[in-house]
Amino acid sequence: MAVRDVVSADGTNIVYRVTGPAEARPLVLLHGWAANLRCWGRAADDLAARFRVLAVDLRGHGYSDAPAAGYDDPKNWAADVAAVLAAEGIESDAILLGWSYGGIVLSDYLTAYGTGAIAGVVFTGATANIGRGVPGGSTGPAMQAAIPGVFEESAGRAVRAFGAFGNANTGPGADKGADAQRLFGTSLATAPSVRKALFYRTVDNTETLRALDIPVLVLHGTDDQVVPIENARFIYEAVPDARASFWEGAKHGLFLEDRARFVTEIGMFADSL
Repeated sequence: MAVRDVVSADGTNIVYRVTGPAEARPLVLLHGWAANLRCWGRAADDLAARFRVLAVDLRGHGYSDAPAAGYDDPKNWAADVAAVLAAEGIESDAILLGWSYGGIVLSDYLTAYGTGAIAGVVFTGATANIGRGVPGGSTGPAMQAAIPGVFEESAGRAVRAFGAFGNANTGPGADKGADAQRLFGTSLATAPSVRKALFYRTVDNTETLRALDIPVLVLHGTDDQVVPIENARFIYEAVPDARASFWEGAKHGLFLEDRARFVTEIGMFADSL
């Protein structure tokens, strides 16, 4: 395992962790809103058995820099991903995997840089678009219940607002309690200003989805209360070469809810490329 960093186009330092065989196919993990590169838990270790896994701390999250502004510019998010790929010498054959908000980030990258370095894309519990009235960019009831409280500077109010998520990421199983608490911790560790800034932008990557010339896998729980399954269906219907796996009754964090199934389905998708 190696933890590395790279400077993005606007000077923001982006931190990422590399695991797995150096000669294996690159798999870039892009986490969601108010998370960090550790959110993947043991799923990242399992994936590293066959992939060269690059788990990224998005700008404003984890150990990456948190600039005062620029979160509303899709080109910044795109450049962050491009910088990591360039730093690792990746020019082809990579898979981009985005969870939740990470789906917007990878779509920003594809809009700005195209698919030359990418062999396939995975959206898991993800959306490609964001903004009021933007197709495929709606928020689920758990997220709606948490906003605007999760933007609060007051620690007490923010904690109560995050409580609205409950088990939305992991499902109700008692064995997932530690994972659920870890995600709450990463959310609180993300600056309130960043949490807010990520929602105060409008992006429509629909035309990019429609023009994609690479395969896309859409993984989504039918009971996702954070990102509605309608967003997943929107991606599936827009992309020319898309396949979907809708998990009956599953929540938002599929890699935590059923790690073995998640890793297996990613591996099967890679084998099909």
